Amino acid sequence: QVQLVESGGGLVQPGGSLRLSCAASGSVSRINGVAWYRQAPGKERELVARLTSVGTTYYADFVKGRFSISRDNAKNTEYLQMNSLKPEDTAVYYCRAVVFTTTGSSFDTWGQGTLVTVSS
Repeated sequence: QVQLVESGGGLVQPGGSLRLSCAASGSVSRINGVAWYRQAPGKERELVARLTSVGTTYYADFVKGRFSISRDNAKNTEYLQMNSLKPEDTAVYYCRAVVFTTTGSSFDTWGQGTLVTVSS
């Protein structure tokens, strides 16, 4: 069994920064297709950023220039650096990745979500 465990959410003032982490655990060989989504109250889940296996990044227009996605292959961990946060960034943030196991299987896996609240 594999899972993605998120950390780093919390309360931050407008203009502040947070870094979210998402670590794969279990019989993990590697992760690929990493991405971050968010879901604000009363809204649908939306894609925030994506990082491909060859290093290509995609950012939603509403976070371009403020957020940065990255990963550490040695730690099977992905990150989302969030700068210049705005109240409208308040949401539950979810990581997603294809997790490859040591037995040769792969699973499209979601993290449990971490709440980010931007408020003064």
